[in-house]
Amino acid sequence: MLLVADVHGAAAALRRVAASGEPLLILGDLINFIDYRTNEGILTDVAGRPFVNEMVRLRSGGHMRDASELWADMSRGREAELRAQFDQLIELAYEDVCGALDGAEAYVTYGNVDQPTILAEHLPPGSRFVDAEVVDIGGLRVGFAGGGVLRLNTPGEVSEETMAAKLASLGQVDILCTHVAPAVPALARDVIGGREKGSTAVLDYLLEVRPPFHYFGDIHQPQAISWQLGDTLCRNVGYFRATGKAVRHEP
Repeated sequence: MLLVADVHGAAAALRRVAASGEPLLILGDLINFIDYRTNEGILTDVAGRPFVNEMVRLRSGGHMRDASELWADMSRGREAELRAQFDQLIELAYEDVCGALDGAEAYVTYGNVDQPTILAEHLPPGSRFVDAEVVDIGGLRVGFAGGGVLRLNTPGEVSEETMAAKLASLGQVDILCTHVAPAVPALARDVIGGREKGSTAVLDYLLEVRPPFHYFGDIHQPQAISWQLGDTLCRNVGYFRATGKAVRHEP
């Protein structure tokens, strides 16, 4: 099986990987709200590049309050107008990226920038939305728990209590798939401008249940790609928008 995360609108590369014929597991963040390397994305299309340039500068520097104030100033009095523009572009983005999965056997969970309901509605036949459930793939019990940690108030963020409940419902699995990293600093923090955004609920599950493998995404510039945590090999499958490469599960 192949795994990717953080597709962020890279539909052409996803189509190429999906055509391999292998089961494909997608670990969230399918649409591109902001690409912090190029400042491209849905937010740029709506708010303009100068605004996004300043937003990225503030967030990358850790000035989250200033970034929130910048957003509030830009959107004040235009909330309905902006919401309509965002809704239209988000719908089109899911049509594009989910269309790349046509004909593939794909299992898709969601990340912090995703809107789970819209994502699930746009998946083609043969692709399955998975969250808080276990799927048999090639004789392996693969558990999925979607969502990102609470940080920026994006649609796909979930509380630690919600994540813990999802994980508890899985029981024992051979492979755990999440969008978020476990709360291990080297896995949960970007090298540049990164604040730790790992999940303690995921970490607790790994230490208690001890599945052989854990795959995740979310961290685009990780300090470490893999980490042995007790009996579990934890692996960041990479920033697919940048790499265009999938990770193959090798027992």
